[in-house]
Amino acid sequence: MSPAEQYTVATRSDFIDRLRVLLTVLVIVHHCAITYGGSGGWFYREVSDASLPGSMLLTLLCAVDQAFFMGMFFLLAGYFTPGALARKGPMRFMSERGLRLGLPLLVFGFVLGPLTEALAGQARGEPWLPHWGALLAQGRFVLGPLWFAWALLLFTLLWLLRQQFGPPLRAREALPAPRSWWLSALAVGVAALLLRQAVPVGQERLGLQLGYFASYVLLFFLGCLAAPGRWLERIPAEQARRWRRIALLAIPLLPAALLALRALTGQPQQTATGWAPAAWLYAFWEPLVAWGLIAGLLQGFQQRFNTPSPRWQRWSAQAYGAFVLHAPVLVLVAVLLAPWGAPPLLKFLCVASMATVLSFLAARVLRAVPGVNRVL
Repeated sequence: MSPAEQYTVATRSDFIDRLRVLLTVLVIVHHCAITYGGSGGWFYREVSDASLPGSMLLTLLCAVDQAFFMGMFFLLAGYFTPGALARKGPMRFMSERGLRLGLPLLVFGFVLGPLTEALAGQARGEPWLPHWGALLAQGRFVLGPLWFAWALLLFTLLWLLRQQFGPPLRAREALPAPRSWWLSALAVGVAALLLRQAVPVGQERLGLQLGYFASYVLLFFLGCLAAPGRWLERIPAEQARRWRRIALLAIPLLPAALLALRALTGQPQQTATGWAPAAWLYAFWEPLVAWGLIAGLLQGFQQRFNTPSPRWQRWSAQAYGAFVLHAPVLVLVAVLLAPWGAPPLLKFLCVASMATVLSFLAARVLRAVPGVNRVL
């Protein structure tokens, strides 16, 4: 079997297209949760009091999302990287990746990112259009959520260099042993804890929050290694159920343990860096949640949703565009609804729904422009 043929086994992957849609929706929901009290950085925050019950609930949602959803994006991206490289060759492969990842990165950085900042400033009484014009004139670059495209470009380049100059990799049909799941979770926890001593959670280097990158790196390259043997489509049901149970048990343990530690010490618990028990707990909690949710979603969607659907195919085609466009859309909707005196959780549900629909619609309209569908 040729290098290209080993990646083109006739296997339906409709469920992966649906997972891309779900993950894109989760990105929008995640950033909307931050808007209304969840932890994290975002362009516009309407609720900043982290002690409110609604804020604590949204913070838990953000922590669970953060544990797995971007890592799962990297896993899926890695899964399709070796096949594309084998079929297209290095030059065409990187030129297409540069177009599909680099162009949205530049457009968002120099145009849409400043627009999003200007829209957020409208809530502070700064007229958005002059503000946006001033930012454009300054040449301000705003990476925003397109850090994912920047990181994916770097990971893709590393894989290309490895394939070009490293020894050939032998395709493995056998799935990783159950022990490998535990060892990889332990390794990611240790790596995350060490990384966060140099770059605490919330801080950036080169526009990237490296404190989260232990799992991102592993999952992207795991996806590359998994491609020849189609591992993501062959996860045993029992293994997926076991890890799903582990994740569901682990999720409430984090807030419970942090509350207990705070009660014992009388001090807020630091999870972003350091060697305190809370930092250890958070570092090792994340891969347990991630492995369980990723395995559960892959196996569950493969079993239940692996059939063609014109509607889902349309949404899947629009998902990347929705991801690129969602920041200004979400901030605009939130700012327009800022005068509405509804409870934050109700506003979160309404704004998340509206921003999701509008982001996908905006992507659909933009993709109708000739040539845009080559990029988005």
